[in-house]
Amino acid sequence: MSYLSELRAALGTRPLFSVGASAAVQDERQRVLLQRRGDDGLWGLPGGGLELGETFEGAACRELNEETGLDTPLTFWQAVSGPHLYHRYPNGDQVYFVGGLCRGHLPAAALAQAAPDDSGETLELAWFDLAHLPTISANVNKQTLSLLRSEVGLPPLPLDWVPPKPTGEHLRELRAVVGPRPLFAPGANVLLRDEQGRVLLLRSGDMRRWTLPGGSMELGETFEQAARRELKEEAGLEVSELRALKLYIGPAYRFTYPHGDVVDYVSQLFEGQFMGGALTLPADEITEAAWFAPDQLPNAEELSGPLIGANLREWI
Repeated sequence: MSYLSELRAALGTRPLFSVGASAAVQDERQRVLLQRRGDDGLWGLPGGGLELGETFEGAACRELNEETGLDTPLTFWQAVSGPHLYHRYPNGDQVYFVGGLCRGHLPAAALAQAAPDDSGETLELAWFDLAHLPTISANVNKQTLSLLRSEVGLPPLPLDWVPPKPTGEHLRELRAVVGPRPLFAPGANVLLRDEQGRVLLLRSGDMRRWTLPGGSMELGETFEQAARRELKEEAGLEVSELRALKLYIGPAYRFTYPHGDVVDYVSQLFEGQFMGGALTLPADEITEAAWFAPDQLPNAEELSGPLIGANLREWI
């Protein structure tokens, strides 16, 4: 049973994050490979949900093979998130996609060797010119195709209506039902620098270790919205601009909290410039804040896990 299917067995059709990967494969004429889906009969990109421990590239290659029988190297392109990526499947299941878009190329003639698996997910496969697309399924496919269309000067595809953004603490609400089992935790961290090039670190109240401002995404948020909200909640600070640095995902970033909850982080790191203001720390969550010069960072044992270690090691 897949990761998402296991959650559905406990949680029903309620909105969940669907951490997924799409394969944007183009031929020598820049046509895009689309599949006609078995669930709604409409067209979309090959792709699907990640299993715990997978990367976006690995999942995109697996889904491409399962849904088309074809193989080609795929490279990570960009992440997508936000309220417009809500989708309700014909069976009633609701998701907010958090997607990793991957790209690759195949010759047009490769389609003759296509052999989708027998799951029924793929009814038909075809190459389509970006200017002449069929009826597309789900906003996540429309956004991806719009990004491709923008590269050749074509307008974006109109998106479907989306419902109001839900409220509540998504991860906490899931834990109340499924317990400490491993869960994907989409979220964001902020590498905030001051004029001297120092970086802001916060000491967490639960583990007493140093971490970056950041945390889990709520349903309907973008990565950037989550980063801004967490920076405000944890440090009382705002920034005018955030620059995306890298998306971290994969088995290296699994983390077990002291109370036993296990998460597989899907974490976008942003960089921002400190604009002044007083630090305001939530007493129940953050016990201390400090600015660290690049040559005075805490050692690995003082950091709250491999994700924060990688953030600092790669960007400081």
